[in-house]
Amino acid sequence: MSTIAEKAALDQWYVIDTEADIPYGASTNRLLGVDLQVTRSKDGEVVVKAAGREEPLAIERRFGFIWTTLGAPERDIFPVPETDEPDRRYVPCGAVSVKASGLRIVENFLDLAHFPFVHTDILGSEPHTEVTHYNAEIRRDVDEVWATNCQFFQPQAALSAKEGIMTQYIYRVMTPFTTLLYKTCPNAANRWDVICLFVQPVEEDFCRAHPVMYLIDDESTLASLVHFQQLIFLQDRIILENQRPILLPLEPRAEIPTRADATSIAYRRWLKEKGITYGTTLQAA
Repeated sequence: MSTIAEKAALDQWYVIDTEADIPYGASTNRLLGVDLQVTRSKDGEVVVKAAGREEPLAIERRFGFIWTTLGAPERDIFPVPETDEPDRRYVPCGAVSVKASGLRIVENFLDLAHFPFVHTDILGSEPHTEVTHYNAEIRRDVDEVWATNCQFFQPQAALSAKEGIMTQYIYRVMTPFTTLLYKTCPNAANRWDVICLFVQPVEEDFCRAHPVMYLIDDESTLASLVHFQQLIFLQDRIILENQRPILLPLEPRAEIPTRADATSIAYRRWLKEKGITYGTTLQAA
């Protein structure tokens, strides 16, 4: 589906790949329906150009990724202070292609209710299916969506978990296509594991998802940590690619929310306030 993105979507920073995954020489990529040419010199300099434009796009290096924009973002890329802590494991989990709206992917990431049914015996299990009351809000001071006081019983909350635990979650949506969660760390009672999801909307109905983790875990191998996260995400991909409509509905009452959907309600309201229509049914109507 080829649609021209609106200004609100253009004026965002987007991940296109990890620095390590960008080859030397010229390669191609795509963002918001626009073809990109990416050039990496022998000294590591990266230049990104969009089809039909003479001047290179602005780029930033952050969290091990190359970010770019097709517009003029009003703010710098958001901070994640935990990523600078020296004892954390940096675990990039590869790019996963998904035939769905990038906004659907972010919303799925925020959903606690699907844990027992999609990630059975890992992030949830029956009969522990209840989503207890939590708080969801748009934080105006930072212009982000947050959900706090979330908890869920998980048979294996992390690769390093030895038994089922009641896991605490905090969700944070920094931009329309980027989100992260802080969750109970089995190896450090007073700290959080951090799992980020940076979504690259290739088209309205197709994207590349870039999960990356910052963990307190000095025992597990890198390969096993990546495999664990990819297993979870590939379970989600099956659901995402079968959701209808493929794009995210923003019309009132298009989908009936429940009490467990408080974060989704706040997220959709926030998107509408920002004027985001790329990847939604509003533009397709």
